[in-house]
Amino acid sequence: MSSLTVRGVSKAFGALTVLDGVDLTVEDGSTLALLGPSGSGKSTLLRIVAGLEQPDVGSVHLGGDEVTHRPAHRRGVGVVFQDQALFPHLDVAGNVGFGLRMAGVDRAERSVRVRDALGVVGLSGYEHRDPATLSGGEAQRVALARALAPRPEVVLLDEPLAALDQLLRERLLVELRSLFDELDVTVVAVTHDPTEAAALGDRIAVLLDGAIAQVGTPGEVIAAPVSTAVAGLVGQRNVLAGRVVEGGVETALGVLPVDVGRARGDVGVLVPPSALVPTSDGDVRSVVCGLLYRSGTPVAVVDAGGVMLDVLAEPRWAVGDAVALDVDPAGVHVMAR
Repeated sequence: MSSLTVRGVSKAFGALTVLDGVDLTVEDGSTLALLGPSGSGKSTLLRIVAGLEQPDVGSVHLGGDEVTHRPAHRRGVGVVFQDQALFPHLDVAGNVGFGLRMAGVDRAERSVRVRDALGVVGLSGYEHRDPATLSGGEAQRVALARALAPRPEVVLLDEPLAALDQLLRERLLVELRSLFDELDVTVVAVTHDPTEAAALGDRIAVLLDGAIAQVGTPGEVIAAPVSTAVAGLVGQRNVLAGRVVEGGVETALGVLPVDVGRARGDVGVLVPPSALVPTSDGDVRSVVCGLLYRSGTPVAVVDAGGVMLDVLAEPRWAVGDAVALDVDPAGVHVMAR
């Protein structure tokens, strides 16, 4: 087990700057979800940590030791890629033990480590299975076993569940998080999915335009994003333009009497569905445009004078109903626009 520290890492490919002064720390035995859209630099950062790319500037440290220029095979880092990259001509044991064989580990020790790694991921007895006979979830777990077999200090996951269907992905999220907690291993999991990031990570680091925009617990990042860009990335929909005025912040819903902290001028305003309270005489007049479920929760999409909002739906509501809402100031979050 080892901590991971990235200091001032920058990387450009020609005229395109992909990473710009990235600083990041992952504590021993913790899991960090690295969240960002396509093209934000997530996979490049992972490859630099793994030793598959060299940074133009900056350094990588494992357990306090600088490994920036250490070859990938000497870093003690296991990597699981999105496509699993299993060798079709090798059975499961051959795939899991491949890195050990390349490292010169003798046959008897390889056999023990392969068996142990498959047991850890719940695939005991799969040693002689053909990769072509595996389900998507089984193949992903074989890839994870292959990464764990050399007993790495850090495990890196690059969009490991992106190719799986939703039900399988949700089940593996639970299994992976339980496995990481059991192993007490240091993990960095790259994803573009906020649900996946929240399920896997003790902390989430948001990477936007090659720089770290925010780091915090899943609750902190999702409930209190630092900017409208981060709010959109983590799936927050009720984000309004606002301007700080005396007594609060002015929005399309009126002046909301909220604590603006040190904010001044133009801001973003997050009004989560839980902060919109249906009342008979509410100031926000709206019409129900649609009813749907998000993660099993009934949600109404309402039109409040041209502003589309998600609201926690009441059982009696139907499309076309006029509903009045009050805004609970305590639930409103002000952030950078």
